[in-house]
Order: sequence, then C-alpha cells, then structure tokens
Amino acid sequence: MDVHFLRVCLDLENLLQRLGSGMALKEHHQEFVRLDTTPGSEWVSCDCISEFGSSAKYHAGAKTEIPLDRALNPLCQRGKTLRLGPENHVAARYVGLRVPQPERLVERPQCIHFDPVVANQIDAAEHGDDHGHSESSISARRVLTPQTGSPLPCYRLLMLRQIGFLLAVLVLFVCPSFAKEKYQQPGPIHLDRAGEKWAEQTLRRLSTEEKVGQLFVVWVRAKFLNVEAPEYLQLRDDIRKYHPGGLTMTVPWDPPFLYRSQPYEAAELLNRLQQDSKLPLLIAADFERGVTMRLHGATEFPHAMAFGAASKPEYANAFGRITAQEARAIGVHWNFFPDADVNSNPANPIINTRSFGEDPQQVGDLVDAYIRGARANGMMTTVKHFPGHGDTATDSHLGVAQVTGNLARLKAVELPPFQRAIEAGVDSVMVAHVSIPALDPDPNHVATTSPQIVTGLLKNQLGFKGIVITDALDMAGLTRLYAAHIGRAAVDAFKAGNDVLLIPADLDASYRAMLEAVRTGEIPQTHLDASVLKILKAKASLNLHKTRLVNIEALSTVVGKPENLALGQQIADDSITLVRDNGKLLPLKSSGTATATLPYQRVEGVRDIMVVIVFSDDMRTEAGRRLEREIRERVPDANVTYVDPRVAGAMADDVLKAVDNAQSVIAAVYEVPVPGKVMKGTNGATNSVGLSDASGTLLQKVLDHAAEKTAVLAMGNPYLAQDFPAVQNYLCTFSNATVSEVSVVKALFGEIAIRGHLPVSIPNIAQRGAGIERPAQIARGGTRHAYSQVN
Repeated sequence: MDVHFLRVCLDLENLLQRLGSGMALKEHHQEFVRLDTTPGSEWVSCDCISEFGSSAKYHAGAKTEIPLDRALNPLCQRGKTLRLGPENHVAARYVGLRVPQPERLVERPQCIHFDPVVANQIDAAEHGDDHGHSESSISARRVLTPQTGSPLPCYRLLMLRQIGFLLAVLVLFVCPSFAKEKYQQPGPIHLDRAGEKWAEQTLRRLSTEEKVGQLFVVWVRAKFLNVEAPEYLQLRDDIRKYHPGGLTMTVPWDPPFLYRSQPYEAAELLNRLQQDSKLPLLIAADFERGVTMRLHGATEFPHAMAFGAASKPEYANAFGRITAQEARAIGVHWNFFPDADVNSNPANPIINTRSFGEDPQQVGDLVDAYIRGARANGMMTTVKHFPGHGDTATDSHLGVAQVTGNLARLKAVELPPFQRAIEAGVDSVMVAHVSIPALDPDPNHVATTSPQIVTGLLKNQLGFKGIVITDALDMAGLTRLYAAHIGRAAVDAFKAGNDVLLIPADLDASYRAMLEAVRTGEIPQTHLDASVLKILKAKASLNLHKTRLVNIEALSTVVGKPENLALGQQIADDSITLVRDNGKLLPLKSSGTATATLPYQRVEGVRDIMVVIVFSDDMRTEAGRRLEREIRERVPDANVTYVDPRVAGAMADDVLKAVDNAQSVIAAVYEVPVPGKVMKGTNGATNSVGLSDASGTLLQKVLDHAAEKTAVLAMGNPYLAQDFPAVQNYLCTFSNATVSEVSVVKALFGEIAIRGHLPVSIPNIAQRGAGIERPAQIARGGTRHAYSQVN
C-alpha cells in the first residue's frame, strides 16, 4: 500500500528542540531530521540532512543519538506510546522539515512543512533520502507496530490517526506559551532564573572540547561573503571545530587603510554565523568611537579625550546609549570600551586620546556614565586596560610595556577608575600585557599571566565577579614571552584568572594546549566549569538562549538617526579647546561660499591668501579631506597642500613660498594612536604618536616663517605643541573624526562658541583645565557660512 506524506506548518525552532536534535536551519537550506533505529534497539539516531534542490547531504558532525521514547514521545496518538517493530531494517521514521520555496531566500523561514512518514524496509537506493515533497509516496508492507505487536490493518485508520496527531502537534506548537521571538529585542542586561537554568543545563551537556572552545573569542571581518567563499567556509569550519564562545567583529585592514563595511553586510554575516554555531555566539567589537569606527552610516563620535574636554558626563552616557542601540541592531552584544586608563604620560604612544584624560576622578565619572548608558540599552561593556596602561611609553602591540609607579601611586591614580567601573556594574575587565614590578616582580609575567594581579588584585581585593578577558593574545607584548610555545600563553593566562582568551596568535595551538592542560589536571575541571558558566550566563543575560538573530529590516530605523548624528556633532563642537591665541588671527574671515556648477565643469582658482597644510602619516588616506571641503565652502580659493614624511622634504620650498605670500595659514596635524605604528627617526625605528622628523622639520620652518599668522590644529594628539613651543595660535580637537574636522573649521571662522578645556597637561605649554573660551563671532567683513550655527 502507499503511505502519502502529510503536511502541516510548524515553528521550526520549537520542533527541532522537541525532537532533541539541537540543530538549527541554515540560510537557503532545506533541512529535515532523519530518525533511524536498528532492530530491537532502544535508541534512535538523529541525522541532520541539508538539501539543495533534490540532492541531499548528510552532516555527520550533527548526528546525535537520543532515546527512542524521547523521539517518539511527540508522535504519540491518543495517549498510547508507540514503538517501532523489529522488521524496520533501513529506516523507521522520517520527519521531514521542509522550507517552502518562496521562503528560501529570506534570512530565516518562519515556518516549515512537517512530513511524517512511517515505513519499513525502504529501499534507500531506489528512493534516496529526498522525502521533502508532499506529492511523493513510498511503499510499505507494515506501517506501524503498536505495543501489542499486531499490525494496523486499515490504511484509513492509519491516516486518521496521523491526521489527529498532526493536528494535536499543530495546536501545541502554535500555542502562545510555546512561541518564540524571531529576532533579538534588546533591553537592559538582566539574568533571570530561567536564564541561569539554561546556562547550568547547557554546561552539563557540553563536552570538555566544547567547554574549552567557549573560552576563545576570535576574529571575524565583516564584509559580504558568498556561502561558498573560502573565507566564509573557513569561519564556519572553525566554529564547528573549535566551538568558540564568541567572535570579535572588525573589518578588513591593510595599513594604513581601514576598509569600513556597511551595516547590512555586517548584520547578514553575523546572522549567518549565529546559525552555523551550536550555541549562541557572543559577538564583540572595539567600538571606541561608536559603530562608525567599523561601519559606515552609524553615529560618529570623537575620541574619548574629546569627552574629557567637553567634561559632561551626560555626553558619555548618551555615547554609551547610542552605541549600544546601533551595535545591538547589527548583532554586536559586547563592546571593548570604556577605556579607564589615566593618561598621565605625554609620551604614551598607544593610549593618548583613547583615554578620557589624566585626572582619575574625571576618568572615573565618564567611565561610570558610559557603562550605565550602554548596559541600560542591552550592551555588555568592558573596562580596560587593567590595572592601567596610561603611564607607559611603549606600545604593547610591539613590545612589553612597563608601569613603573609604586603601589601608592597605583592605588591613587591607576586603580580608582576601575573601581568606579566595578561599582557601575561593568560586565568585563580586560587585562593588559604590561609589566608592573610593584604588583608582580617576576620578569616573565605581564599582568595577563600574573595570578597576583588577575586573581589576587582584581578578583580578591577589588571584588570583581564578572568576566575577566585578556587583551588580544596575538600582541607582541605577550607573544615575545612565548615564542617557543605560543599555545602556552593561553594556558598561563587562564590559570592566572582570565575567563576569556581573546584572539590567540595560533588558535589551533592554543586550543590544543588548553585541552591538554585540562586533561592532565593542570587546569581543574571546576576552574574550567566556573569560567564557562560565566560565559553562558552572559549569553543568557542578553537573551541569546531564546533568539540570536537580528532583524536586518530594522537597521534603517535604528542606525544613524538624525538626532543622534546631531548629538555626535554637538559633542565634537563642545570639545574644541583653544590653548593659545595671539589675538591677531582668529576668527578667520570667510570670503563667501563656493559657486554651484554643473558636474565636471567646476574650475577652481587657487590663491595664496589662505594656505592650508595637512600633515599626516600617509597623504593617500582620508585625513584632511573633510577639513578641506569645509574650508573651501568658506574660502573657495584656499591653497590646500597634503604632506607626509615621504614628500615633506621635497615639498618644503614650495610650501614655504606659499606661506610667505599668505595672509593666513592653517597647519592641521593628524596624529592619533595607531596600534603597532613604527616611525623611522634619527635614533632608529620608534613607536610614537608624534610627527616624524621630516614632517616636524617642515612644520617648524612654517612657524619660523609665519608663526603670527599660523593656526596649528592638533587633530588628535594634544601634546603636539610641546615639540613646537613657538606656536602662537593652537587649537585641540583630540580626534581626527569627521565631526571634529567640521567642528574645528566652525571654531576657526567664529561660527560656534569655543568652550573646551584641556583634560591633560601639555608640558611647557598649558596645565590641565586650561582653555580660552570664546563666544561665537564672525570676523569683520566676513559672512556667516550657510550651514553653521551659533551656540
């Protein structure tokens, strides 16, 4: 007789969960679960089959075994428990989970077709494994054997029972109490009892290999990737092989170029990777200046030090709120910010403008405000770089940095902002690769691998109970200590008290080293379980155990809201700080706006009345482009020149000739901390956030020729002026962000009030708190720019 497939629509995730498969449908796939049993067996094998068209592919790695009673329990009819007869040699029961054709191109189907088939002695060679079509039929001599052992003689009775069962299951799964939200709905971070229970139950089900994998967080570079692209397949395979607990989202980087992606590309890729993972992934990112640091279209903020100059905690709170909302919209749950380092060393090449300032109290206030704003909007926060990276002169990306202060100084300066962060409820603390002899004199230890610092100080003395995460394990500040056994760095960091191992230099070596340490007992199982449980609870606090996908269609309503963009610009405006003003140059005079012309027909005349020199590390980058456009809107014939260390010497004569003829000169210096930056100087290669010798020499010559009529703009590093004491007009933006470029031009032309105050001291120039305030004022004879505003 023929047994036809019956069809009904059910919620996919609930059905898979009740079948015990633990599998999720992957994008563009058909999936069904095959339940097999052998004669007399009390267990049933559960295979996940992905289909493309009529071809079927088994995922052996997804195969699990579950008790037969558990598999048949959802298929009970009229309260009687059914069992499979011993005659079933090939396939006992197929439960087809089939995606309708129109829904295959959406990012996740809402429902599936459920096709139960009961058969025995199926000829697999003849019928194959494709049971995904409701029009198909198969032959079976005996369709079901109840507990009595008597076959059901009537095909109609079988069909009635099957229909009754399917209707019952349909009612069950559409019941609101079993409904699940399809997309994440971010809210304040909160771990309820149900989340705790999920974390505890999940921990018990994990193998040692899976537990070790949960400790690792690895890179993912957000961009468009085809499902068959080698880079995507490698990501997917790594997720399945190493079971990482999370991913750190960044974008492609080919120094000095950072290739920012689009929010839609990032969200789609993260959704896909979430579906590829057995457990939900914690997605982290380094959004120190907001989501726009990695993706186009989001709200742009200046560097942290600009918030110190504006000195308004409410700005930091809004910064956290907006970044959280935009990050969660694209599928990022965890930000590696705020930076609690107190930048007390002007020579610090890697913290600098990433810090809120040099005053522990102000840094603590802004750290506290940011954390509260972010957590209230569903984003985990990370305070870094414990126990303080502000008083160093070495970039830990390149070598071992050392904090030389004694214990009293550490308690007075470095630690207070971290204590404030803990009081504010920060979710995680990132430990730095810095050597601190006052806390651990072992020369082979950095803070990351020091039990005295991570467990003794952070956990025991400061009482931090959250997640402790390493700084990136691929940084030279750590790898130089483990060149002979790179995987050992992960083991020592974990033994020191870190819970999460971030971006290992060699994932495979680190994973295997951790497994070996657990298996030999070097790392106790209780220690491993405690850290994994923290990670699982963090996922549950974000409701990732309920739903892990984001709604891509909602991006356009959350990311880049006009009111948020305006606030980012306002913060940059309020941070502009006038450090020196000779009273003879500012405000600059506008000569009108550029005349609109047809495309490709605009011919710009250039004169030397206003000369603009843009100094940067590489003139091919975007540094100064927005600044130039803003200046040309006000002075269309301004002479703008770009200079970097490679051409500074060759261009010096032409630049100085233009400077001599000019009525006003703007020297915009773009220098911000860049990880791993190396400069060649007279004393060899160094890592610095200052101007190179060639560019610095040219700037000094410009000041020698025309200091009185030159405004120097520190588009980032505020300490620049200590190397050029002859500067007479000096403005700090503390950032090279586009909003800061717009703000400083408005300040130069008197279109906004200047209110900022230095959050750091500049040796031999000015003390912290200095700042010349100016009301908005238009130069006599000038015209107000059409797009400016008076504050």
